[in-house]
Amino acid sequence: MKLDSHRPDFAVQARTYNLEGLQRFRASTWVNLLQLPSPFSFDEALLLCPVSADEWLAWIPDHGEAILNIRQFSY
Repeated sequence: MKLDSHRPDFAVQARTYNLEGLQRFRASTWVNLLQLPSPFSFDEALLLCPVSADEWLAWIPDHGEAILNIRQFSY
């Protein structure tokens, strides 16, 4: 039996995303938060990875992980 790796046995739907807004931010960058998630959290967040064209997964000290809209932080 020969395995044909060029033809999948299932339907694959191609997805395209508008990543235009992501180019101004980079992973592993510290940003200033414009809105604090809690009064006890830090006012900075570390960007981990993009979630969508206008959202990033970030880590906020004394808060944890959060999904931030690009309008919620600045450089």
